[in-house]
Amino acid sequence: MEKSERIKMLVEQLNRASKAYYQDANEIMSNYEYDALYDELLRLEQETGMVLSNSPTVHVGYKVLSELPKETHESPMLSLDKTKDVAALSDFLGDHKGVLSWKLDGLTVVLTYRKGQLQKAVTRGNGLIGEVITSNAKAFQNIPLSIPYQGDLVLRGEAVIKYSDFEEINRKLGDADAKYKNPRNLCSGSVRQLNSQITAERNVNFIAFALISAEGVDFKNSISFQLDWLKNQGFETVEHYEVEQDTVAQTVQKFAEKIADNDEPSDGLVLMFDDIAYGLSLGSTAKFPRNGIAFKWKDEQAQTKLKYIEWSPSRTGLINPVAVFDPVELEGTTVSRASVHNISIMEELELGSGDTILVYKANMIIPQISENLTKSGIDRIPKQCPSCGGGTVVREENGVKTLYCPNQDCPAKNVKGYAHFVSRNAMNIDGLSEETLEKFIDKGYIREFADLYHLDRYYEEIIHTSGFGEKSFDNLMKALGKSRDVELYALLYSLGIPNIGEANAKVICKAFDYDLEKIIHAPVDELVQIDGIGSVMAEKFYAYFHDEKNLEKFNHLLSEVRIAQPETNTQEQSMSGLTFVITGNVTHFPNRNAVKDYIERRGGKVTGSVTSKTDYLINNDVHSNSTKNKKAKELEIPIITEEQFLEQW
Repeated sequence: MEKSERIKMLVEQLNRASKAYYQDANEIMSNYEYDALYDELLRLEQETGMVLSNSPTVHVGYKVLSELPKETHESPMLSLDKTKDVAALSDFLGDHKGVLSWKLDGLTVVLTYRKGQLQKAVTRGNGLIGEVITSNAKAFQNIPLSIPYQGDLVLRGEAVIKYSDFEEINRKLGDADAKYKNPRNLCSGSVRQLNSQITAERNVNFIAFALISAEGVDFKNSISFQLDWLKNQGFETVEHYEVEQDTVAQTVQKFAEKIADNDEPSDGLVLMFDDIAYGLSLGSTAKFPRNGIAFKWKDEQAQTKLKYIEWSPSRTGLINPVAVFDPVELEGTTVSRASVHNISIMEELELGSGDTILVYKANMIIPQISENLTKSGIDRIPKQCPSCGGGTVVREENGVKTLYCPNQDCPAKNVKGYAHFVSRNAMNIDGLSEETLEKFIDKGYIREFADLYHLDRYYEEIIHTSGFGEKSFDNLMKALGKSRDVELYALLYSLGIPNIGEANAKVICKAFDYDLEKIIHAPVDELVQIDGIGSVMAEKFYAYFHDEKNLEKFNHLLSEVRIAQPETNTQEQSMSGLTFVITGNVTHFPNRNAVKDYIERRGGKVTGSVTSKTDYLINNDVHSNSTKNKKAKELEIPIITEEQFLEQW
């Protein structure tokens, strides 16, 4: 291939990857691969003198696409040149003093303050035009809305979501496919929200790294002094150290030792001349300012042998390829797996079982494959989904091939259903978090509810699963054994039938005298006669048990459990016909469920929201301005405390 054609190909590849990463929050190639292709393009441009107008070596970023207001920066925000060589950092600094800091991996934001108040916040955008996100910036966790300095101040910093917050946000999401891939993508989406409340909920932090202008302040011609001054104004500033040529290497090592415990996402370091005037006197190239340089970690690589490609189904139907290889030591930890992302990357690497590969940790954290040394050709793409056994399809979108399972009943797509099944008010099986369920489903251990009671078949595999061991396995088996004895209403509720909650399941059981045969064959016209069961609920309930697959799986489940006889309720039905709503903390009962049980045993009904049909709202804080209190007052519904409730009933 001629060099000119190779240049065109590289420009197209790099621009596509950059657009996917910065605009679509999607990663179609690794950082390592991008850097290698970028360096190749730069070399070819220097050799040929040919530079295309849309080359990533010329343009900075992409055109901003959003509904947020746009604003042109007073001066272009250029990227720094970069190196992976510590010696190059020392050479760059020469005899001058420098400031070495983290290169933060979030979204760059420019802040403007006037008379001590935050006036404006604008994203970096494409380096020329940014997006105005002032209302969102005011919702950041640590940004000062007012500062002591009363002059005009302009500074730059990075909006980041810390690893600890990122993990907590993902943990609360539960749904694996709803989880965010990395803090940078989450931060980018959070900062550019149209609703600042969402920004506030994401725990975005602002870390200042550069002061652009501040009238009437003597900064001693020092960047280090500027950062200290910003800190005194209330800003969190990037961790930084003053360095000289002979201390650069040891300071880089100091940062390297902190990577594992660093809570702020970073993809390298930045070295700036501390002498502001000297740095500015150097000017800039078309793309890079000359007063600083970025340092990217030289990835430690290890050679290993690819054992096989593991195909991991997910809730969206996407089946992700994961490379499993002989364990190697990288950056102080043992690594044996790396995501390959999609079929296109597999094809590009010509990745097959038994190949000799080079692996590394992107930014010293995320395992990746950098090169395939033997290129035997990709293994056969699975024709069947590992989770449900149904047929798979290969989809291609924007030139990227991915593997999907189109089966809507695939267990991998229904992890939420399994999580509901094992929840406390359903089958009450401890030890099966969504994450654990997802692992077991991906491995093919679970394809229907009844399979949970046969997990002992996979003893060896489970005790060697991450986060599990023999003790965890034993506890799980005990929890499963205990759950085999279940009340009928809990069993029905556990199935996750649309619109059928715990209370609905209870009234259905009671209406049919706990006769399972009558319940599962109940016609819609009988179901709607039950107080509290509307036509939609009745139709959903009827449809569930008249679906052949559902009924077959339910019968499998029945063979694993023992339905407990309902306890005889000897309580006087003193609350019959009354509807309650419970809100706030309770003190006389262990929890709100206990209050609910107390009411239901006495013939009452508990609902989740206040309506005209509500008779009483139970809230120990009768004077609060909660939504439920306001609604109750509006409808003239009595608000009573626990004590008043117990005195009356």
